[in-house]
Amino acid sequence: MARRAIAAALTPLRDGGASVDDDAVEPYVAFLRDGGLDGVLALGSTGEGILLSVRERMHVTELFAAQPLPVIAHCGAQTTADTVALARHAAETGVAGVAVIAPPYFALDDDALLEHLAAAAEACAPLPFYVYEFEKASGYAVPVHVVGRLRERAPNLAGLKVSDAPFDKVSPYLLEGLDLFVGAESLVGAGLAAGAAGAVSALASAFPEVVAEAVRSGDSERAGSLRAVVDGVPRHAALKAVAASRGVPIREDVRAPLRGLTDAERRAFFAALDDVLAPAA
Repeated sequence: MARRAIAAALTPLRDGGASVDDDAVEPYVAFLRDGGLDGVLALGSTGEGILLSVRERMHVTELFAAQPLPVIAHCGAQTTADTVALARHAAETGVAGVAVIAPPYFALDDDALLEHLAAAAEACAPLPFYVYEFEKASGYAVPVHVVGRLRERAPNLAGLKVSDAPFDKVSPYLLEGLDLFVGAESLVGAGLAAGAAGAVSALASAFPEVVAEAVRSGDSERAGSLRAVVDGVPRHAALKAVAASRGVPIREDVRAPLRGLTDAERRAFFAALDDVLAPAA
C-alpha cells in the first residue's frame, strides 16, 4: 500500500474563537489537497476538537466530509456516550474512518479503556476505526495489549495514529495487520523505515507540501525542524497564521483557553521559519 500523508487539520474559527467559520473550510481543504496530501484528520488535537461542543463537532465533520479529500473524523470525547454519538454520526456522514483518543483526565484501567474503545468502534462499524495514541495529551498511554484485545472485539480496527516520542515509544505499536501513522514529524522517516503506513501531521495543516515530500522520500529532517519552531509558540494560532500567510482565508482565532500569538511572538516565529526554509548556501 502506498504511504499516506494526512494533515491533522485546523478547524477554522471566527468571533474570537467562539464560532466555526464555515466559509473557510472549502478553500482550506483545497489548499491541503493542492499541497499533495492524501487526506485529513478532522477535529484532532490540532483541530481543537476536544474544546468544541458535540453539536459543533458534528457540524465540522459534515463540513469536512463534503470536501474532496478523504476524512478521518476524530471522535474522542470525555465520556463514552459522547464518543459513541460522534462516531455514529461520523459514519452516517460518510467519512473514510473514525479515530478515538483515550479520554483525558481520568487514567482508565485496561478494562474501562477497552470498553470505551470497543463501544466507539462498534458505533461506526464497519467503517475503519483507528486508536489515537497520544500519552502527553491523554495523560496515559493505551497499552499495546489493550490494542490486542480490541482487535478481538472490533473487526473494523484498521490501525493507529501514534503521536508519542521518542521512537521507542512508537515502535511497540507497529503491529502486523494494522496501519500505523506517525504523529511526530521528526520521527516520520524512522517510522516509515520500520513499516509505518505514513504520517498524520500537525505541520501538514500549514505546510502540506513539506510533509507530503517527507512521506514520499522518507526524509523528515526538514519537517522536524519546522515542527520544532512551531512548538516554541502557541501552535494552533501559529499554524493558522502560517496558513493565512499562504493565502488561506483562515483567521488566527482559537477556542479559549488556547490563546493567540503576541505581536512579538509572531515576528520571532516567522523569522525562525524563514531561517529553516532558507535555501542552503
